[in-house]
Amino acid sequence: MSTPARYDISGVELTDDRYTVIQSFIRNKYRAEDAAGNTVLKGKQKLFKMKEEFPFTDGNGQEVFTVKAGGIIDVAGNYMLSDAQTGEDIVVLDNDFSMLQDTWRIRDARTEEVLARIDSRGAAVTLARNFLPFGVLIPHKYEITDVNGNHVGKITGQFSVKDRYDIVIDDASNVPKEPIIAAAMVIDAIQGN
Repeated sequence: MSTPARYDISGVELTDDRYTVIQSFIRNKYRAEDAAGNTVLKGKQKLFKMKEEFPFTDGNGQEVFTVKAGGIIDVAGNYMLSDAQTGEDIVVLDNDFSMLQDTWRIRDARTEEVLARIDSRGAAVTLARNFLPFGVLIPHKYEITDVNGNHVGKITGQFSVKDRYDIVIDDASNVPKEPIIAAAMVIDAIQGN
């Protein structure tokens, strides 16, 4: 069963199973590379906005989608992913704030149906990242599952001067890839990691 066409984003076609997300040194600015090292997406957090906003472009700089917070201060809330070319809301990245585990859900923008979950792996690591001095240096590790809890992939941070994440998608037949890649960037920026 393949991902329904309603989750396609104009101008984006992610066909690989592996991506690397790299953060810029200066601010919440990211790029996603495919397995061959080609930049497929770029995103950055807009500065001085009342609501957090992340415009994403393809490798050539064409705007393809935007992720925007539902509220002014939205530590645990909704972030809408909208197609930049059609204006259509595609999915919602929903943060379920907890000190013990970072949980994000990817939901259908129309039906609110949960499509996937992104959960941090291990309460001890999450606590250490949140409370220990220099805890933010501990890399992220997330498990990606579908609505039934079946393994879809993982997001694994690497020790480096700037944040770097490897995203491996083992089975995205029921889960749209673009929101997973966008979520990896947004999670890092929102949680100040």
